[in-house]
Amino acid sequence: MSAPFRLPTREVAKVWGCDALPAPFAAPAGERIGEIWFEPALPVAGLLAKYLFTSEKLSVQVHPSDAQAPAGMRGKEECWLVLDAEPGASLAIGFDQPIGPEAMRAAALDGSIEQLLTWHKVQRGDVFYLPAGTVHAIGPGLALVEIQQNSDITYRLYDYGRPRELHLDAALAVAQGAPYDPALRGHVDFTRSQRLVSGPKFTIDLVVGTAKPDVPGPCLVMPLEGKATIDGSELEAGECAAVASLSGVQFAPAGCALVAAELG
Repeated sequence: MSAPFRLPTREVAKVWGCDALPAPFAAPAGERIGEIWFEPALPVAGLLAKYLFTSEKLSVQVHPSDAQAPAGMRGKEECWLVLDAEPGASLAIGFDQPIGPEAMRAAALDGSIEQLLTWHKVQRGDVFYLPAGTVHAIGPGLALVEIQQNSDITYRLYDYGRPRELHLDAALAVAQGAPYDPALRGHVDFTRSQRLVSGPKFTIDLVVGTAKPDVPGPCLVMPLEGKATIDGSELEAGECAAVASLSGVQFAPAGCALVAAELG
């Protein structure tokens, strides 16, 4: 029986998803799964953790900040950790050169926005923090973990001709037409514990071995390899838990996990 801390999962089919997923996941027959969500719950309802698997490019998109989001809704800041990348795989974040709203609109309409974005070649262990307002896209051949504010507000600027709604006016109202700050990019080798993100909306720690990070309150625990034990119950790789504190959590000596905590 599932322990009460274990978050339910939701498999989300996407046109850019994959019909074959890495273990421990499996796509239902005939489905292309792009995202596996861990449904947010107390005591960490403000964060959403998910896996992403890509076989095609995602739309060029942007998310609003808390201040820009519709009344009663959160904005969306997010962080990506690359778990696997096919040779040549890349992510688009920010622009090669500064661009104004009208030029961005024209580029979105004629499709040239794809060439104006900065495409970052990636490998396992690359980490990217995306502030709200950052224009971005994800290329094919990737498996990522995404930790984000619990918000599903996405404004599409360009979608490669797919028959899905675009949101140009809303996107241009929040999009920053600027290059991506290289200070927001990092890399981990999965051999030592370290803090990946220190705010402003959340913290993320990579835990390697048994040492616990300095996270005093509620958090998400997400084993990537090996297991974690929470109050005597095992949490496997591919699962995620919401806990009131790390006091009852033990990490496997040979494993690694993510721990994410909401700020503010």
